[in-house]
Amino acid sequence: MKFSLCIPMYNEEPIIRETARILSDYMSANFDDYEIIFSNDGSKDGCDKAVEELGLPCVRVVGYEQNMGKGYAVRTAILAAEGDIIMFTDADLAYGTDVIKRVYETFEQNPDADIVIGSRNLHKDGYEGYTAIRKIASKVYIKVLSILGGFKLSDSQCGCKAFRRDAAKKIFPRCEVNRFAFDFECILWAVKFGMKIVEMPVKIINHRESKVSVLRDSFKMVRDILKMRRRIKKAKI
Repeated sequence: MKFSLCIPMYNEEPIIRETARILSDYMSANFDDYEIIFSNDGSKDGCDKAVEELGLPCVRVVGYEQNMGKGYAVRTAILAAEGDIIMFTDADLAYGTDVIKRVYETFEQNPDADIVIGSRNLHKDGYEGYTAIRKIASKVYIKVLSILGGFKLSDSQCGCKAFRRDAAKKIFPRCEVNRFAFDFECILWAVKFGMKIVEMPVKIINHRESKVSVLRDSFKMVRDILKMRRRIKKAKI
């Protein structure tokens, strides 16, 4: 079974070489058949060239010149992926590397699962390192989004999600959201198709300042979610 690991990147030159080496070592040690796809979201710092120049086995770079957003970068990588299981996570490896093998094992333990989603709320230390205010804001935010979306997931916004190939290739060609609400759109399509979603406890290991501003981005995301919910509800499948 081939495993595709997708990494969106936007101006990640300071960390991307180390990330690529760590992932290459981890994947080669734990999987017989795999690929790592770095998706360049219009970066201007040469992080795409930095990855290519390493010459690592089973690693390739896809991308485009204009910055389009994380959702577009993830979609580009997933549509290019050839694996039976296709996963995306962040370039800073916020959830570590062991989460990759755990995703694979969760699919093995749940043969009827179409999607595996990481959840900080299911891990006893999932929010370790968060300030009290950030933790409360994150939990309230996720709860509001779930209510708006009309489903029951403990952490729809975790940046660690994986799909069986058939599910990924059915969902992502239909996705239109390019920025931070993109993974929510994936879930709405999965629910529309009646796919089975399994949540897996995860913990953030590498904390980095979030590019999402709760105050600045929340209203835009809520607006996007209401629009996409209407659009997906009307869609014929």
